[in-house]
Amino acid sequence: MQNRGKAVTSMRTYRKRQMWNALLRIIIFDTTGRDGEQCPGASMNLKEKLEVAYQLEELGVDVIEAGFPVISDGDFAAVLAIARKIKGPKICALARCRVKDIRAAGKAIKPAGRRGRIHVFLASSKIHREFKLKMTQEEIIRLAVRSVKYALSYGVEVQFSPEDGSRTEYDFLLQLCRAVVKAGATILNIPDTVGWSVPEQYGELIGKLIRDIPECQSGKVIISAHCHDDLGLATANALAAIKAGARQVEGTINGIGERAGNTALEEIIAAIDTRRDYFKGMWTGVNTREILDTSRLVARMTGLMVQRSKAIVGENAFAHAAGIHQDGVMKKRETYEIMNARRFGWKGNSLPLSKHSSRKVLLGRVERLGFKVAKSGLPDLFARFKTLGDRKKLVYDEDLTALLSGQVTKALEVWSLELLQVSTGTNGFVPTATVRLCSHGRKRSLRGKVVRESGTGDGAVDAALKTIDRLTGTKGRLKEYVTRLVSAGNDGKDALGEAILKVDFGNGELVNGRGVATDVVEASARAYLDAVNRFLANGKA
Repeated sequence: MQNRGKAVTSMRTYRKRQMWNALLRIIIFDTTGRDGEQCPGASMNLKEKLEVAYQLEELGVDVIEAGFPVISDGDFAAVLAIARKIKGPKICALARCRVKDIRAAGKAIKPAGRRGRIHVFLASSKIHREFKLKMTQEEIIRLAVRSVKYALSYGVEVQFSPEDGSRTEYDFLLQLCRAVVKAGATILNIPDTVGWSVPEQYGELIGKLIRDIPECQSGKVIISAHCHDDLGLATANALAAIKAGARQVEGTINGIGERAGNTALEEIIAAIDTRRDYFKGMWTGVNTREILDTSRLVARMTGLMVQRSKAIVGENAFAHAAGIHQDGVMKKRETYEIMNARRFGWKGNSLPLSKHSSRKVLLGRVERLGFKVAKSGLPDLFARFKTLGDRKKLVYDEDLTALLSGQVTKALEVWSLELLQVSTGTNGFVPTATVRLCSHGRKRSLRGKVVRESGTGDGAVDAALKTIDRLTGTKGRLKEYVTRLVSAGNDGKDALGEAILKVDFGNGELVNGRGVATDVVEASARAYLDAVNRFLANGKA
């Protein structure tokens, strides 16, 4: 009997822990394909929306708001396709408080079955009531209740949003929310539609609603935060809402959306994950290692590039340029990094060289390039590096190579380009490249050996690069590729073009390459061979 009593107590403790754990779960509601797509120039076609939805499923978001079905045949088709093909997250469709809207939403999400959700909204603020809707408070409540009940007839859960909720008089907002909850809505979303709120006010509003709506206190109804970034406070407001008791956050990948955008979901996820000391016990079910891939896919599908300094997913998010910072990170990463870059999908941090870089960082990069510097030559090298850094934002590996010329033992040049011929055309002509290389490898038997190969590709540059891979026994994937004019000759006829690229040779580390020539294909081939040589010179040849 005593053992049985212990087992019952243990089971009760386990159930309480599970219930508490569930109460602290933050639901991630992604509206990239709906609110995010409303950003000018960000429209996606059906195939692109599906690709993003698959990646969101991989990321592990809880809800995907797939679109606004009534707005167009394309949006209806996209929501329907996502409801059919995506099996993990709940699939949500937006609808105004109109029969036509709700009917379209219900039909579009039908393939999702019990995972479907209809999100109905109706403006509630005084300015919207008087100038947009021209409706009284009583009329708005009646319409909202009727719409929620109709949406429930489709056998799915219903979410209600009082549009411009943050600017709505509190007494009326509370009355409206209580009415739709009584009608059957189980998710109350409180939108800061125009980015009006500041964190203290928005958090206070969310907390007050939870205290004043019994169903929110019992957990039968959850409060959701939907914030816009007009004052740059969307993430801060959403986090304040979470702290006040909201258990769902709506946002978009990269923070795209109307005007200045929406809450950036990657920032919310990272904040909860990183500041566990502050968000005690709160968690999301997201696979954080998929964040970077998701960000890059959304940027590619929408054509909206991510700014370099963007938190979590920007190119500079885990880059350190100041010498003091670089030195600290090399000694212990946590000195200047509160997050591990790998946790969010990066391969690690980066230490780009600039005038701010320290002597130690410079020496480390020089050695990585395969050079050896005598102690006596280091002060002069560092002085010339600083001078160059004053003239350039970043000092690249090829710049260091030029600085080191005549002072040090140069890294082994494994291959040199002796000949490049390309042929290309239209009407089905297959681009072809012929490449001749000379070997300078460490093995004496290979030195001076000339090899030649011809190959095809999707274009002249692709053909040249693939042929170089076959000749050198490497297999690289271009991750970045830029060409630019670096000098102008007589009437531009003999201008020099520069190709700068980054290549992944399969070990996850990006290798820089730079080439200059009067022909862009030759410049690209030389840049790629430069990257190959750097890769092979680091002990791979």
